[in-house]
Order: sequence, then C-alpha cells, then structure tokens
Amino acid sequence: MSPLPPYDAREYLKNLPGWELADGKIKKQFTSKDFKEAMHFVNQVAQVAESEGHHPDILVSYNKVTYTLWTHAVGGLSLNDFILAAKIEELYN
Repeated sequence: MSPLPPYDAREYLKNLPGWELADGKIKKQFTSKDFKEAMHFVNQVAQVAESEGHHPDILVSYNKVTYTLWTHAVGGLSLNDFILAAKIEELYN
C-alpha cells in the first residue's frame, strides 16, 4: 500500500477543521480546562486508537494535547489517519 497522494490528503483535510498537514503527517492541538480533563481526553482517544489498531503520537503539555497521525506501514498518510482524526474530533466535541 502506498501513502495517499498530497492532493487526496488535502481534500480529506477539508473535512477536519483545525487539523494541519506537515511533513507527511496530520496534527492538531486541543485545549482542555485543566490537566485532569486533558488526560481524560487522552484516555478516551487511547481506547479508540487501541480498538482501531491505529495509534497517534500524543504530546501532553498541561491542558494542551497534540495528536499527530501518520501510518508507519505506508511511510505516510493513509485513509485510516483521517478516520481516526474524525473520531478524535467526535470525542472532543
């Protein structure tokens, strides 16, 4: 399987407000009320990611959580990255 072409990635990204494309990955920073709420969000995403078998890079800085997605197996972006990003959005909202 090959990574998505940049054009396709940009098209999928249009459905994910606030997510950005950089260096062949997509990422977004989310802000929570405090550290406890941020960690609750991380744990919710971790459950979904584990069930999907698709794991984001997660950076936590107090009340801010940044998710970075790409598919190691293809060396770039796949449709699964955009699906997981949409699920992260649902959990946040």
